Amino acid sequence: MSARVLASLVAEMPGAELVRGGGDAVVESVEHDSRRVAPGALFVAVPGFTVDGHAFLADALEAGAAAVVVERGRRGAWRHLPGDAPIVAVDDARASLARAAAVFHGHPGRELTVIGVTGTDGKTTTSHLLTSILEASGARAGRLGTVDAYVPGTDIAGHTARMTTPEAPQVQRLLRAMVDGGCDYAVVEATSHGLALHRLDEVPFAIAAFTNVTGDHLDFHESFEAYREAKGRLFAALDGTPPPASGLAKAAVVNADDPSASFMLGLTGQRAVRYGLEAPDAEVTARAIELGASGSRFRLRLPGAEVGAEIRLPALFNVANALAAAAVASAAGVAPDAIARGLAACPGVPGRMERIDEGQPFDVVVDYAHTGDAVRKVLAVLRELAGRRLLIVVGAAGERDPGRRFGVGRAAAEGADFAVFTNEDPRGEDPARIVREIGRHAEDAGRQRGRDFLEIEDRREAIAAALARAGEGDLVVICGKGHERSIELGGESIPWDDREVTREELARLGHARP
Repeated sequence: MSARVLASLVAEMPGAELVRGGGDAVVESVEHDSRRVAPGALFVAVPGFTVDGHAFLADALEAGAAAVVVERGRRGAWRHLPGDAPIVAVDDARASLARAAAVFHGHPGRELTVIGVTGTDGKTTTSHLLTSILEASGARAGRLGTVDAYVPGTDIAGHTARMTTPEAPQVQRLLRAMVDGGCDYAVVEATSHGLALHRLDEVPFAIAAFTNVTGDHLDFHESFEAYREAKGRLFAALDGTPPPASGLAKAAVVNADDPSASFMLGLTGQRAVRYGLEAPDAEVTARAIELGASGSRFRLRLPGAEVGAEIRLPALFNVANALAAAAVASAAGVAPDAIARGLAACPGVPGRMERIDEGQPFDVVVDYAHTGDAVRKVLAVLRELAGRRLLIVVGAAGERDPGRRFGVGRAAAEGADFAVFTNEDPRGEDPARIVREIGRHAEDAGRQRGRDFLEIEDRREAIAAALARAGEGDLVVICGKGHERSIELGGESIPWDDREVTREELARLGHARP
């Protein structure tokens, strides 16, 4: 992106005031991480959860920052900064970061039809299915989500941050890459964190889609109501931005089977599109559903049309995800036959019900399920596919909602024949304590340690133990990490891939394809 003059950025940041220096400084980038600061950067000091960006102002200036943005309320952290680099004071650094990034990159979202997908479960699968549909219609679509950042025709392979919605500078940088790559659409997974922390403030959504909401992330949001309200910001945002350049009428797409659908629709005045498997008022639904181990077939009912459809994903909840994608595509004006072609063409999602086949006499599946509700759904589906016993390897993240430990422990106890509880991302917590806590919840559900479950801190050993116990006709599901490529432990990010580790452990057992 071409450089910007500081004064032009400050002029578009509400409440911003240049309290030191001149506005003629040339800004080459916008950053919130002092480690990424290079000469010419505008460094925005964001108060974080563990560290405050104001503590790194001197570091940013030493690295060559052209100017810094600070919060007025933290005057003690910046009033005595050395040198004469410009200082911009604002009321809210996070909101200002979003605005500065959008302005610097030329508001790329205004050149796209941006679709936001929010919900506790199903965001990633819905986004992948929707991307496939849009491409089947002849459009070019970029995607930003949990698994990857995707821009067709480029070598952008993904973003490295362990968050579905990256910080605003990266969001705007990727949207600009989509525009430069000739994209018509941007499909963006909108998490509650990303919405609440202003990461998506300057993204002009044309269509908002809601999959569901269950109790999760309460460590951050503190209550279900606050969690739901954070997700609702996506729908409220529909009314505050101009229509997309394409002229498409905005739309609010909701899962009518979920009790929170009416809450979401109440936040916006845009046209409503409802989908669902059971709700009588759903305009997009499925009938004659045939579920199989490798995929599902159904008749897709759209407003004014009905077509045969199939997806390469098992389980009824994936049919619901397909309906979400179809409803959004229909709202965007995609023809019914293109919707059906796109659903059929989607190969699936990495780390979502992904089979690992090294010729072993039992089935192995890797999945991202990491909440009690998600684990319960996965086990219910796999129970129908297991020829004999169903075994699970599962854990719970540290420094996250402790309710997950209860949820996954109970779900495993009630849905699997045998469980191995292990670490997921302990972060700064004691891994052994987390694993024991999950085990206690399984015991409370009537399961016996040693007979019905094991507690093994080391995730590789846990996977190896489950595979060693599996016999012909059994099914082993390894939950919690899915597509992720690292484990967060004690402040370090350790390289990790459940799929590769599983293949290695199968090889140790004598199962390996040439």
